[in-house]
Amino acid sequence: MKIVFVCLGNICRSPTAHGVMEKLVASAGLADRVTIDSAGTGAYHIGELPDARSRAHAAKRGYELAHRARQLTATDIAAFDLVVAMDRQNVRQLRLIAGAPTDKIVLLRSFDPTAPAEAEVPDPWYGGPDGFEEVLDQCERACAGLLAHVGERLRG
Repeated sequence: MKIVFVCLGNICRSPTAHGVMEKLVASAGLADRVTIDSAGTGAYHIGELPDARSRAHAAKRGYELAHRARQLTATDIAAFDLVVAMDRQNVRQLRLIAGAPTDKIVLLRSFDPTAPAEAEVPDPWYGGPDGFEEVLDQCERACAGLLAHVGERLRG
């Protein structure tokens, strides 16, 4: 199974989800069956490491965010089994990129049973340290739910 996480610039939220999910997948012994990637809908930061604040907060929890930012393409949407967006604006942009309806585009927090319907992962870019911690908390809860979903699909 192939999963790509998507936000706007691919330097804060999607690489955080990428790092969290990668660790969960490895801990579950599924690294040989699940491929994780991340990308942005925009081309603002292509080739850059994740934001230093994202990396620092993630490292405190044992996650390494070493992914280099890239822009998502229509080919990516076709190639991945799940395209996991951080917010509704990303979903709208992904649908435009896809060029055709697809049910593989989903919101990350839809996998968090504690989140309200249509909940988004907020962009921490302009905020303080609490925003990066909130993103990590949300990614950990949602990625745990996503891992359960992936496990069901792999068994089914």
